[in-house]
Amino acid sequence: MRLLVTGGAGFIGSNFVRHALRAQRDLELTNLDALTYAGNLENLAELEADPRYRFVHGDICDAALVDRLMAGQDAVVHLAAESHVDRSILDAAAFIRTNVQGTQTLLDAARRRQVARFVHVSTDEVYGSLGAEGKFTEASPLAPNSPYAASKAAAELLVRAAFHTHGQPVVITRGSNNYGPYQFPEKFIPLAIANALAGQPVPLYGEGKNVRNWIHVADHCAGIWAALERGRAGAVYNLGGDDEVDNLTLLRRILARLGRDESLIRFVPDRPGHDFRYALDSALARRELGWRPALSLDEGLDRTVAWYRANGAWLERARDGAYRSYYETQYRARLERGQEARP
Repeated sequence: MRLLVTGGAGFIGSNFVRHALRAQRDLELTNLDALTYAGNLENLAELEADPRYRFVHGDICDAALVDRLMAGQDAVVHLAAESHVDRSILDAAAFIRTNVQGTQTLLDAARRRQVARFVHVSTDEVYGSLGAEGKFTEASPLAPNSPYAASKAAAELLVRAAFHTHGQPVVITRGSNNYGPYQFPEKFIPLAIANALAGQPVPLYGEGKNVRNWIHVADHCAGIWAALERGRAGAVYNLGGDDEVDNLTLLRRILARLGRDESLIRFVPDRPGHDFRYALDSALARRELGWRPALSLDEGLDRTVAWYRANGAWLERARDGAYRSYYETQYRARLERGQEARP
C-alpha cells in the first residue's frame, strides 16, 4: 500500500507514522509536513534510513505540490492541523487556512487522483461542551465553542460533502484528548511534566474542575489505523479512552509521579469559552472496527512521565525558541494574576 500522511512530524502524526510502518511491512509512506512550531523531524529521526519512508517538506494548501504527491497513492491519513485552542483564541486566521482550506485542497487532489481511502482525523471538540452526565455519540450535533473547534468542524463538513456529493471514500475519526511521547509542551500534560521537572509553577485554568476523556496516543493511532483498514465509507467513528478525570485531579497525579509538591499548582484566570466536559461513546468503533483502548490512564501516565524523564534533551529543545515566546505571551500575565495553590 502507498500511503500519504499529512502532519506526520507532529505529536499524533509521528506516533501514527511509526505505528503504520510497524503494522504493515510492505507499506510505502510519504509524510507531508510544513514543520510549523509543533512539527519536529527529531520525532522521526530513527526512520531516516528506512527505505519505506519519505519526508516531504510542504504545505497542504499548496495545490500543485499536493496533486503531485497524491498521484499513485492508495490512501490518505490527514492529520495536519493547527491544533491548540489557546492559539486559535489569539489568532484564528492560521486555523482557517490550514484546517479548512488545506483539507479542501487535499480532498480535491484525492478525488482527481482517485485515491481509494481518505481518513480525516478530527477531534471531540467539534461537539462542544458536555454536561455532568452522558457521552457524545457520532449522532450528537456539532456545536464547537472555540475557533479551533469551529475550524475542525468546518473541515469535517467539507469531508462529509465530498462523500455525499462526489462519492469519495472518506472516513472521519474523532479522538478524545491525547497524551503520550513527543507531545509539544504547550499542551496540558507535557506542560505540567516539564514545569514540574524544572521546579516551576504549573498553570491551571479556573478551579481545575473541567473534565476530559483521555486516550494514550498509541491507542488513538491504533484506532486511526483500524478506520483506515476497516472503516465504512462515509462513516464517523469516536475514538475515546475509558478514563475521565478533572484537570486538578490529573495534575495532582502527575505531580505525585514526579515527587513534586502541590505548592507548584497555580490557578490562573480561565480561558474564554472553556468547555466544561468531553466524553466520547466509542461503541461504534468497537463494534465495526474491532478497536478498543488498551491502556488505562494510570498506566499511560506512568509511561508518559517515564518517557519525558528519559528524554529531557528533547523536552528542552522543544521548549526553546517559538515555544518559549508563546509561553510568555499566553501564561506569564495569568501567572502573575493567579492565585496560590489551594488544597
